[in-house]
Amino acid sequence: MPTVTPAQYGEDRQLGDSGGRVLVGNAVRGRPEADVPALAAAPAARGRWTWVAKHRQLLLDIAAVLIAAADVWLGYSWNRDAEMYSLVLSGVAAAALVLRRRFPFLTLLLTVPGFFVGWSELAAMIALGTVARYRVLGWQTLVGAALVWAARFFWWPPDKFLAAEWQQHVHNAIYGCLVAGLPLAIALLAHAREELSTRIAELAVSRERERLLHAHAIRADERARLAREMHDVVSHQVSLIAMQAGALRVASVDANAKQVAGTIRMLSTRTLDELRQLVSVLRTTSGDDSPQPGVEELPQLIATSGMPVTLTVLGSAPMPAPISGAAYRTVQEALTNIRKHAGGAKVTVRVDLNDDELRVEVHNGPPPAPRTTPPLPSGGHGLMGLKERANLLEGTFEAGPTADGGFTVKIAIPTLR
Repeated sequence: MPTVTPAQYGEDRQLGDSGGRVLVGNAVRGRPEADVPALAAAPAARGRWTWVAKHRQLLLDIAAVLIAAADVWLGYSWNRDAEMYSLVLSGVAAAALVLRRRFPFLTLLLTVPGFFVGWSELAAMIALGTVARYRVLGWQTLVGAALVWAARFFWWPPDKFLAAEWQQHVHNAIYGCLVAGLPLAIALLAHAREELSTRIAELAVSRERERLLHAHAIRADERARLAREMHDVVSHQVSLIAMQAGALRVASVDANAKQVAGTIRMLSTRTLDELRQLVSVLRTTSGDDSPQPGVEELPQLIATSGMPVTLTVLGSAPMPAPISGAAYRTVQEALTNIRKHAGGAKVTVRVDLNDDELRVEVHNGPPPAPRTTPPLPSGGHGLMGLKERANLLEGTFEAGPTADGGFTVKIAIPTLR
């Protein structure tokens, strides 16, 4: 069996292999020193390829002109006794290729005379391929193909063409089909490849859209299931608490018991309202459209908390609804945790509203007396949810004990993005 010894951080990371080619975890071979120059040359190579890709059309045009000019020069080199107009028209045909992208059909017309009386065969083929690339099988392509075929079939001067045998004419006709058909085939192949790439890209987009729709459907089913569970279980239990608190308030003769029962019923009723609101949000597929409590509701939240809380609000800059709701939920969760773990402790809530950032700090001192009742259940998910909420809003979250034996929760969310 092959074995692997993972290297620790800070060590020379080598792969210990006793016979296999298995790579696990952070078991990585150290890079030899000889590879350092190659790594240094990689960015330069990528830069060169980037420049080539950026100027690809210009380089292709230059190459086309040079190839056509070489074809003309080679044809003239073994037929130097030809007329000067043949060389001039052939040179014009090679030089006209610089216009092939802007005026493809005009470029083709300029190359045909040089092909007919001279040696610009490649120039005419390149121009015909360009016309077919842009016009596919339009009339310009068909006319250009006929002109290229005619330039290859007929000879110049005409007396040589008329004096030739019929076998030579058949040969020239076949060869003309090849000369005119090759650029057409290449251009049509490039056009088909482009269309295929476009169809593949559209198919990829369609599949991605279907995947997103499927994910939305699954998410909607999960939200509906959560809404049913919350409505059937949590709402039922809270409703029973509210009913029992109301019955206790009516039946009790003690004023303090009546007050406690009234507080329990009020908090239960508010919890039911928020649960109904949350269930309605979960049942909708368009997102959270219902109004959420914000910074403006903090005084009411603190007044009904049943704890000695000092609220300080600095500034009055308007806050977006998600940021204001995050501030409210932070204070709400902090007060809930204080009620669970440090009942009776003094609490200070500081909210700083400015144009750039929202800051919320909730601090509680140590509990005034040791707990005599069993602690309430807590899973630690509240603080985790506050941290996730802050991260979604590109903010920061801090929570931890203080030197005086208390606890502090801080959240900072930018308001300008």
